[in-house]
Amino acid sequence: MDAMKIANSIPMWIACGIPVILVIAQALIFAKKSYSAGKKIGLTEKQMKNAIKSSAIISIGPSIVILSGMLSLLITVGGPMAWMRLSLIGSVMFESIAAGFGTASVGVQLGADTLTPLALDMAVWTMILGSIGWIIFATISASRMDKVQHKISGGDPAKLMAISSAAIIGAFSSMSSSHLIKLNKNSVACVLGAVFMAILLTISEKKNIKWLKEWNLTISILAAMIITAVI
Repeated sequence: MDAMKIANSIPMWIACGIPVILVIAQALIFAKKSYSAGKKIGLTEKQMKNAIKSSAIISIGPSIVILSGMLSLLITVGGPMAWMRLSLIGSVMFESIAAGFGTASVGVQLGADTLTPLALDMAVWTMILGSIGWIIFATISASRMDKVQHKISGGDPAKLMAISSAAIIGAFSSMSSSHLIKLNKNSVACVLGAVFMAILLTISEKKNIKWLKEWNLTISILAAMIITAVI
């Protein structure tokens, strides 16, 4: 049987749809509990609605990036698996590399050779097994993170904020640097995104433009993607 027929079959859509539904249900439960917690700590309806609005707008840019990655991944491993993996993990880079390693183990180059049922099987297993470590680590360590945070920061909220900010900057710098050193279109996209973000942040802060503060990330990502694709 053709591998892509298997990859896009109804059983695959059902199997991949179940975890996606669970993730959606989990998100709704978290949203409801967060809203209730907000009321308990004294947040106003306006504050919570503004937070929801800002979060929804900020998520548009990264979501478009993930969608574009899903379109490229579905060509190689089928629609159901691409939809499920990027709904759960959201890392196009990891999924592409993992799928490539899986198919390469049986002598098939992903995207170049014809996908065989065995190669599809290996790609799926590699993607799934490769992400199990994160789940196990989170399950074991999540309940202990409060103690770790307190020990690292010494109970100082300002220090914890500085450490968290430094960790985020370090993580994004690490991801960006691998593209910058290649000196290709990825490098151009990184530089353009940073330039657009710096300009928009400066304008929104100086002019106190609230809507621009919410949309600057999305605009920067889209602008960098479009210009890079054109050139």
